[in-house]
Amino acid sequence: MTPLPQTLDAPPAPGLAFAQTGAGRDVILIHGAMTCREDMAIALFSALESEFRVTAFDRPGHGQNLTPVAGAPWRQAEAVHAAAQSIGLVRPVVVGHSFGGAVALAYAQRFPDDTAGVVALSPIAFPEPRLEQFLFGPRAMPGPVGFWCHSLGRLTDPLLLPVLWRAMFLPQAMPAGFAEQFPFALAARAGQMLAEAQDAALMAPGAAWNTAGYGACRTPVHILAGDRDLVVNTALHAHGLARLLPHARLTKLPGLGHMIHHFAQPAIADAIRELHAGV
Repeated sequence: MTPLPQTLDAPPAPGLAFAQTGAGRDVILIHGAMTCREDMAIALFSALESEFRVTAFDRPGHGQNLTPVAGAPWRQAEAVHAAAQSIGLVRPVVVGHSFGGAVALAYAQRFPDDTAGVVALSPIAFPEPRLEQFLFGPRAMPGPVGFWCHSLGRLTDPLLLPVLWRAMFLPQAMPAGFAEQFPFALAARAGQMLAEAQDAALMAPGAAWNTAGYGACRTPVHILAGDRDLVVNTALHAHGLARLLPHARLTKLPGLGHMIHHFAQPAIADAIRELHAGV
C-alpha cells in the first residue's frame, strides 16, 4: 500500500496542520467528526493527485492542531481560509464530508470570490437533534478545560469510539487501508474529544447560520450522498440542500452509506473536475 505523503508535526503559525500532494488546480479536503485529515487523505489523495494539488487540513482542535478550540462551522471556515491563503492556495474546490460539509458550505458563503466550488459529501446542512449532541455535547459543559473529556472519556471512550468508527462506515465495512493507516490514538485524545464536544454543542446554531444564507449562495455546489446513509439523513440534508441552493447539483450513490469518499472516488473526482471547469 502506498504510504501517505509526509505530514507536518505542527501547524504552520498561524494556520492549521495539513498534508499536501499532487500538482495542478487546488483542492481542499475538510474531514468530518471523529476523524482528522488522514481520513480524507487515505480516501482521496491517490485518486486526485495526478490532476490536482490536494491539501487536507486538520480542522481546528483536531489531529495535530493541539489547541482544543473548534468553534462554529463559519469560524472553522475562516480558519481554513486563512490557512489556505497563508500557503498560497488559489480558488480551490472545497470538499467537505459530514460536519466538514457544513464547514465547506460556510466557506462557500463567506468567501465566494476565493472558491471555485464546493463538493459536499454526506453533508450536515440543517439543524436537528443528533446522537453526537448527546454523546459528546455534555463534555463542553462549563468547568476546568478538558475535565469532562478526561474524566468521562477515560471511562467510556476505549469502548465507545471503536464501535462508532466502525458503525459510521455501515452498511460497508471499514476498508483495510483505513484500519491500517488511520491514527486512531490521535483522533481519540482528550483534546480532540473536547473539540468534538464543541462541534456537537455548536452544530445546531452553526447549521442554522448556514441555512439562512443558502438562498443567496452564489458558489456552485455539487452534493454527493449515499442512499443508505445511517449517520446523516439524505432526504433531509442532501435533498433539502439541493432544493435551497441556487447553483446545486445532487448525485445519489446507490447502496453507499456515510463514508462515501472511501468508495466513490471517481464520482468525487468528476465533481471536482466539473467545478474547476465551471460546469
